Amino acid sequence: MTTTLISGGSMDRDDVTWHGYWPAAPTPFTSEGELDEDAWRALLRLYAAQGVHGVLVNGSTGEWFSQSAAERRRVAEIAVSELSGRVPVIVGVTAYTAAEAIGFARHAAEAGADGVLATPPPYVHPGPEDILAFYRQVSSATELPFMVYNWPRGVAVDISAHPGLMSGLADLDNVVAIKDSTGDWLRMLGTVEEVGDRVRVFGSFLHRRGLAVLLELGGDGNIDGGGMGAPFAVPYYEAVAAGDREAARGWVDRYAGLSSRLINPDYSGVYGAPIAQLKAAMAMLAQPGGHVRPPLLPITDPERLDAIGAVLKESGLVEALSGDNADTVSGRAGR
Repeated sequence: MTTTLISGGSMDRDDVTWHGYWPAAPTPFTSEGELDEDAWRALLRLYAAQGVHGVLVNGSTGEWFSQSAAERRRVAEIAVSELSGRVPVIVGVTAYTAAEAIGFARHAAEAGADGVLATPPPYVHPGPEDILAFYRQVSSATELPFMVYNWPRGVAVDISAHPGLMSGLADLDNVVAIKDSTGDWLRMLGTVEEVGDRVRVFGSFLHRRGLAVLLELGGDGNIDGGGMGAPFAVPYYEAVAAGDREAARGWVDRYAGLSSRLINPDYSGVYGAPIAQLKAAMAMLAQPGGHVRPPLLPITDPERLDAIGAVLKESGLVEALSGDNADTVSGRAGR
């Protein structure tokens, strides 16, 4: 699946088909801290085999903050080469300045990405006018469809807390989607109500409340850190699209049984930093997540690793994986 680019004029939600369950992909690093290109290709192929509806690379889970500019470009190029024409590939271009973000966006366009995404500049604490000006610059730098990313946990500002700001961003010519990862669920609902008719909204819908919203109010999908829940979340979104409420309830309950035991409502990890926790779990599942890179440290405490392994088993995720893959799960996940 590819995205049709619009030359001139304004885009909206109907100019893309973005929907459903997307992993925000981790970037695999070796134990020595090098970019592991073989593992990265293997992970992308795993996502394609799982039937995910799109992939985000170089987002927060992708540890963009510890990569060099050359590594970020290489990660994007490999993702496009592996997935182009199969599922949409959106490249994260978050940076401290508009000029940096624009450079990454232009590279993504040259590489053949289907779209780009950015948070407001981290650390800066920009106000509403600053945020609107930043997105106006970055989103207009290429003809790629653009996704605004509201990530208060990572950038210390909540776009949804400023009345009218989401609407102003939705009106920008190339903005076709908003990923609203505010920790305030009611604010996320406000985003769906305010702009869901103009742009696609990816938010928190993988629970019973989220199902009710998708069926009655709107919303388009989840972009989930790591995508471990794909065996439950992919069929959930397909059941939602088919209007099969009973099947959707069954799948979303299974997903919630996994996610709620690993991730807190504020998006922090239960047993450690979310990315370190994710990569530890992926290692137990023999998935090519690789190692974290400093400043993050791996989870090594045996009790916490045992707890993560118990969640993987008790949630039914190990059983849901293919027989061959399930047989390779480490001993901790089998306890």
